[in-house]
Amino acid sequence: MGIFSANMRRNCAAFAALAILCAPVAASAQSARLDREIDELTQRVERLEGIRAVKKLQRAFGFYVDRGLWGEAADLFADDGTIEIGIDGVYVGKERIREYLKRLHGGQEGLIYGQLNEWVTLQPAISIADDGMSATARWRDLGMLGQYKQHAEWRDGIYENTYVKGADGIWRIRSLHLYVNFVTPYEKGWARLQPGEGLLRSDASKEFPPDRGPSDNYEPFPAVQLPPFRAPNPVTGKNVEGGQ
Repeated sequence: MGIFSANMRRNCAAFAALAILCAPVAASAQSARLDREIDELTQRVERLEGIRAVKKLQRAFGFYVDRGLWGEAADLFADDGTIEIGIDGVYVGKERIREYLKRLHGGQEGLIYGQLNEWVTLQPAISIADDGMSATARWRDLGMLGQYKQHAEWRDGIYENTYVKGADGIWRIRSLHLYVNFVTPYEKGWARLQPGEGLLRSDASKEFPPDRGPSDNYEPFPAVQLPPFRAPNPVTGKNVEGGQ
């Protein structure tokens, strides 16, 4: 019995020593696991906050342009941000964007009496970069445009935009590109459009030339238009390729 007790004491002492030696290793592994979980949760929160910020930006742009707040709309862009609508070309910088938007809608601050300028933005598909500092988003544009007792138009198109998070933590529009599918009179609709008729260069871009020409060449409805996808397929992770 005494020999057995002595062996037990020796074994217990050995286990205790082993536990003491292993404790720092276990604690280190647990700490590393917790650090990974914190990093993953932080990244998830940052992505969710980025998605929310991008939605807020784009919705604000639509509401400001709806009511002719050109300066407010331009302030949503980064200092070197760009805007491109249809085939008007690319305008760079806040001041150029503000002036272009103003000229595109009558050349004055705010809308004129009886002007309808609804930029309805739908179907957000947002992708945040792995580093959480930039994003892309694809939206559906539905425009209801016109002037009281003079004319009324529908507009259809796709936005393929980019956004950037500044050093101050604020998200801004880096590039806004509206691929216009058609602009057509309300009373006649899009079914009667002739090839090339639904997309024309605006008078504003002719009188106030862009900083550079259109970045893409494409045909509007009834041709089949597929604006390029910046974000990969969310399931396969592959780039989205399309054919006509």
